[in-house]
Amino acid sequence: MATRSTKKRITDAALELFEEFGFHAVTVDRIVKQSHTSKGGFYHNFTSKEELLYTIHESFITYVLTKADEVQSRYDTPAERLYEVIRSFVRMFEVYRPHVTVFYQEGKHLSADYFKRLEAKRDEYKNTMFQLVEDGIEEGEFRKELPVPITSMAIFGMMNWTYKWYKSSGLYSLQDIANIFGDLVMNAILTDEARKQQKYQRFFLNSTHV
Repeated sequence: MATRSTKKRITDAALELFEEFGFHAVTVDRIVKQSHTSKGGFYHNFTSKEELLYTIHESFITYVLTKADEVQSRYDTPAERLYEVIRSFVRMFEVYRPHVTVFYQEGKHLSADYFKRLEAKRDEYKNTMFQLVEDGIEEGEFRKELPVPITSMAIFGMMNWTYKWYKSSGLYSLQDIANIFGDLVMNAILTDEARKQQKYQRFFLNSTHV
């Protein structure tokens, strides 16, 4: 097994402690002790506990933005792009679920400067989703009677809330959940004509397409 870097050990320890006790209840000394590092190691990697909290948030937001960019360059149609963005977001929880949990619990403790940086990335991701839905409507793949903002935010709500109820010991894996979410959204948003296209049959759970 590869040895974790000092930064990774500190981040992993902070994730556990922030999630269980909250940001303000956890000191740098406690993070250092939990991570079996030193204060020198901590301040070599982070200027403050707040920067550590920001880094935790920034890592998963950057990850989903990168995955969305990859989807945009790999797939040609809005339907394919939306389907793959949904699935990539859900699969993100395999690595970043603790980061998302801490983000929603402790993000309020970030200063205005750090929060604005994160908000810019969150807005970038939100705009990507809005644009995908809008493109799909304009190209006749998605139902035109569905308002772009409400449709986009409904998809976000479904995806984001996964961190609250998903359990690795549950019946369904994150891959299963990603496929189920993809099926739900595409069945709801595609026009009748688009839903019948052969290339889109892979979106649906009853498809024989592999």
